[in-house]
Amino acid sequence: MSITAAMVSELRKATGAGMMDCKKALTETGGNIEEAIDFLRKKGLSAAAKKSGRVASEGIVAAASSGNVGAVVEVNAETDFVAKNEAFQDFVNGVRDIVLANQVTDVEALGALDYPGTGRTVAEELTHQIATIGENMSIRRLERIDAEEGVVASYVHGAGKIGVLVELKTASQDERVTELGKQIAMHVAAASPQYLNRDAVPAEIIDKEKEIMRVKALESGKPENIVEKIIVGQINKFFGEVCLVEQAFVIDPDQTVQKIVDACSRELGTPVVLSRYARYQLGEGIEKKVDDFAAEVAAMSK
Repeated sequence: MSITAAMVSELRKATGAGMMDCKKALTETGGNIEEAIDFLRKKGLSAAAKKSGRVASEGIVAAASSGNVGAVVEVNAETDFVAKNEAFQDFVNGVRDIVLANQVTDVEALGALDYPGTGRTVAEELTHQIATIGENMSIRRLERIDAEEGVVASYVHGAGKIGVLVELKTASQDERVTELGKQIAMHVAAASPQYLNRDAVPAEIIDKEKEIMRVKALESGKPENIVEKIIVGQINKFFGEVCLVEQAFVIDPDQTVQKIVDACSRELGTPVVLSRYARYQLGEGIEKKVDDFAAEVAAMSK
């Protein structure tokens, strides 16, 4: 398989490895990006735990919460210029409020709901906005969290680049729960956890991480009889990086998120459980169109 400059560039963005190392990894794995990432990690050439989303689209992520309900939506546009347009921002916030107020779980169902004050549905209002602003737009995704008991907190970072919802289950109505939820939402925005806790990590992911750790330990000359002990320590460190409840709390790095929640439970005298979260980052997972790889091609040919 021919290894293109675009493939090398994509692997570099995902791993931070050097250009020639990326080219070699792709050659060894027949151009398979995921296998190439593992190849580089086994060689100690990549620190990436997983490939990050490829951000391509502009637009806004909007999130809001009220009591035990929260909503987050992503609406995309073609350019950052439109994302700064007040009419576009008002439309996105309107869509968010509709999700917050209605039991809606997908974009298609959202499109059939009324957009207040227009006489149009959400889908029709989107078409109207496209015609008015003159740029293609789409409501990409949404999530609504409705806690049976407890609080849903929200946070928006970077003028709509990241939106977060956090659910805390508790019987307490104390404002300290809401404040804790907001702090954890800020943490989620900054730390980008991949899973809530260890139970949420798929077994195949754990197995792959252990295999990578085993290969690296053996290749570094570690004896077989201590490799398993090394893996235990490293897999715990892995969980501490990717699981929300085990991450060092950004506001107080000496404590994990779980310890902060436990402290709140003790202070209030009633259980508080961090049960769910949602984190939307603008454009994550959308492949960006790249027009010019001349510099990479020239460098690879040297």
